[in-house]
Amino acid sequence: MNPGPARSEPLLLSTALAGFEALWSPRIVAQVNDYDVRIAKVAGEHVWHAHDDTDEFFLVLEGELTIALREDGVEREVTLARGAVFVVPRGTEHRPSSVAGAALLLFEPTGTLTVGDRHDPVPPHVDTTRGHALP
Repeated sequence: MNPGPARSEPLLLSTALAGFEALWSPRIVAQVNDYDVRIAKVAGEHVWHAHDDTDEFFLVLEGELTIALREDGVEREVTLARGAVFVVPRGTEHRPSSVAGAALLLFEPTGTLTVGDRHDPVPPHVDTTRGHALP
């Protein structure tokens, strides 16, 4: 999804986040080379999934995010506070979640599906998308 022409003015992420309510439904705020810069509001659990050919970058803008990881048959969790960044390596199964809700900034190659290349059944509250344009 292409968010449209390059922006001629700066974009405040707080304004962009205030423009939509849907959870687990990222919005594309910019494109850098072949990457989307996406923002998302999240609460509850996403779905276990993996991106076979790309890493996934997370920056927590508001709230707190936990990412469960399955690596070499071992499960672990990382918890990201506001301002924290984390990269999930390509091919690593992971499941983001947030008890109280969070706002995120993500970098992913343009066209990356939110549920990855491999995933568990997708619950109704998770939007299977390649990113939406800002409203």
